[in-house]
Amino acid sequence: MSQLVLTREQVRKIDQYAIEELGMSGLVLMENAARGCADKLCELGIEGPVVIACGRGNNAGDGFVLARHLDLRGYETKVLLWCDPDELEGDAADNFCLLGATDVPICVFEEEDGVEELEQQVEDADWIVDALLGTGATGEPRPPFDVVIDVLNQQTASRLAVDIPSGLDCDSGEPASQTFRADHTCTFVALKPGLVAEGAGEFTGEVSVHDIGVPRPVVEEVDELGEA
Repeated sequence: MSQLVLTREQVRKIDQYAIEELGMSGLVLMENAARGCADKLCELGIEGPVVIACGRGNNAGDGFVLARHLDLRGYETKVLLWCDPDELEGDAADNFCLLGATDVPICVFEEEDGVEELEQQVEDADWIVDALLGTGATGEPRPPFDVVIDVLNQQTASRLAVDIPSGLDCDSGEPASQTFRADHTCTFVALKPGLVAEGAGEFTGEVSVHDIGVPRPVVEEVDELGEA
């Protein structure tokens, strides 16, 4: 499974089939994905605080679950959120509520919060995790994410991307002007074309593929599943 290369639409089709036809919960899929990230991060080695930068979609939801699992394992973890929590939806909103039952600090950035505040939040990080945009994002990251990515790239901490580095196109591998530069990328279900495109390694670092619990035949026969 790890050698498969699937587009964003194919992976979306797998998710939809797993939920609608197999009865798998989106929460379970997200839980499995983020647990894989936690396992990999622990394998890579954590020697200090982990700061997880989150946007508003399912990529952020993965970040919330990752924070919860790292906290369960005793690692100092903090979440930075660029979204009004009331605007979170679906599985991301549910996992934000679950995160609220932990002692993990959550810093919600307001419009007036600038570069200095962000730098203070990440200055002691051992790892910075990118859970900002995800595979569905295309084009140039819009404010404030463009500035956020620049600041995160300037830090001395090691960096991990969840599913794909923010700013790197999932299908084409075309980097935006501001693209997160990861030391390691944990991607889900299969490799994406953008992760194996020429020059992508500059942004992805090492890439590992993590299953989300969907049966292997479904993943391997994605083109037989019909329209998403």
